[in-house]
Amino acid sequence: MTENSDSTNVEEARRKKLERLIELGYDPWGHRFDDRLMIGDVRSRANEVVFVKEDGSSVELPSESELIDLNFREWSKAQGAGKLHGPTVRAAGRIMLQRDTGKLQFINIEDWTGGIQLFVGKNQVGEENWELIKCLDLGDIIGVDGQLRRTQTGELSIFAEKIHVLCKTLDQPPAKHVGLTDPEIRQRRRYVDLAYNEGVRNRFLNRSKIVQSIRQTLIDHGFVEIEGPTLHTIAGGAAAKPFDTHHNALDIPLNLRIALELHLKRLMVGGMERVFELGRVYRNEGISQKHNPEFTMMEVYQAYGDYESMMDLTEAVISNAIQSIGASTTLPWGETHIDCSTPFARKTYDELFAENTGVDPQDAAAVKAYASSIGLGVEEKHADVIKNEVFEEKVEDTLTGPVFVIDYPASICPLTKRKRGNPAIAERFELFINGMEIANAYTELNNPDLQEQLFKTQLDGMADEDSMAKMDHDFVRALRNGMPPAGGLGIGIDRLVMLLTNSQSIREIILFPLLRPEV
Repeated sequence: MTENSDSTNVEEARRKKLERLIELGYDPWGHRFDDRLMIGDVRSRANEVVFVKEDGSSVELPSESELIDLNFREWSKAQGAGKLHGPTVRAAGRIMLQRDTGKLQFINIEDWTGGIQLFVGKNQVGEENWELIKCLDLGDIIGVDGQLRRTQTGELSIFAEKIHVLCKTLDQPPAKHVGLTDPEIRQRRRYVDLAYNEGVRNRFLNRSKIVQSIRQTLIDHGFVEIEGPTLHTIAGGAAAKPFDTHHNALDIPLNLRIALELHLKRLMVGGMERVFELGRVYRNEGISQKHNPEFTMMEVYQAYGDYESMMDLTEAVISNAIQSIGASTTLPWGETHIDCSTPFARKTYDELFAENTGVDPQDAAAVKAYASSIGLGVEEKHADVIKNEVFEEKVEDTLTGPVFVIDYPASICPLTKRKRGNPAIAERFELFINGMEIANAYTELNNPDLQEQLFKTQLDGMADEDSMAKMDHDFVRALRNGMPPAGGLGIGIDRLVMLLTNSQSIREIILFPLLRPEV
């Protein structure tokens, strides 16, 4: 029998049960279900379950930890004649497991706070409700009213008095012990992945907690959140290939933004001294374990700060994010662990270059020769571009970190203020953790004449289709109106979530990553 015929038979069987529900007078798609408790909250009431003796006195049950090593049936017998009593509760969730023993069913349901067993007896729910229960399948969403108690084995359960059908499902869920394993199918059918694969929903809930923590940390430091435009007439703020589009009414070409930077800086010119944006950016580039064309960035700008101010802020953001998901500062990463306790190490770009290549970073000829020896092209490239390509190839993957790599070559940092006393160095850092760039920060350049000159230098020789191949004259004009000295910081939210949730691919922490159309 083919897979398609199996699927057809399953759907036919489920549709027959759906029709039976309708015959019984039930709406198989359910209705509003008020006053339910989250299953996590139901479980938190376990201490309200007591053993009531015939004389009316009650005995507290053993704790959850004690029950692990305890024969609950024997414990109950030892108390003498009596019964278990608990609070009346109402819950709802998806059916994850069913066991039918004739006039008794054990049904496990789950919501996004946890799972619990339902103890369903024909005598307790009545003939009519029992007919409804016979129409249920794995994956259906149901409600339950009943008393919270424990079974003879000690398992916390809702002893059902009434079952409510809230949504009938037509597709068969993945097999419990096999699950949905193909990565592409999991990402394409994220709804199934979330519903049935253990740990997936929790990972995305943790992502939400991390993002909320980042926002709160910045608000606590006096920053305000803004919303900048996602459609730009000039792709600026980064070196990346944009997605192109067209606005029909104005008949103009537009780009989806590749960065958040230049509009946030305009706001600092206008007197908004601490601003941030947390949102989507788009780069028409490759897809890999660390890259998705649509991703989430956070950029923040602080007037009267510098890149050292941004290091302190970065440590606070990451430390608070770790706390928000209840994780330890020693984070698991694959087979290893990363110590993210603060302060993070700080090392200069040139120091790390020399350590990992054995080449003097100030010797341009030696750097060029080394680049050629490892297969990098060197013709018609600036010496600092060659050096940075070597750095990316030979240094970045070694940075287990967390480590702030500070003081980059100024020529590759067109938006960065030069180091006092050494104009060849830019006051810039990148934070690396386990070989991944997590954050990038500058002491921001606020000299309009130098900014215009650097833009022209950067644009010289660029093809028209390259990003930043057009001068953003309005940004230079904004700087002429006076932007205070400032520190700026960008954090890749997706990569940070990867790190904090021990996820080896960016596609595991983006709910709907970009995929080819389904054939």
